[in-house]
Amino acid sequence: MSQLDEWMAEVRGALELTPAHPDEHKLVLDIARDVAHGVLRPAAPVSAYLLGLAVGRGADPVTSASAISELAARWAAQHPGADE
Repeated sequence: MSQLDEWMAEVRGALELTPAHPDEHKLVLDIARDVAHGVLRPAAPVSAYLLGLAVGRGADPVTSASAISELAARWAAQHPGADE
């Protein structure tokens, strides 16, 4: 078990949560990377938070993460150099 896995287990326990998806950390890290590089670094944690809200309200984690990554790619194409 990695430190990330241990940390996530601690946080889940403290918040009384069960994983929404087996690879939830990968989904969050991937959208954070996509948003940080395609939009703006501070948008990454905010986007991860919004993903969590959507999933908490019943949205599919994979579909929602994919939508955010697609939005980030479109944003990057429409706003060249915005992440610098």
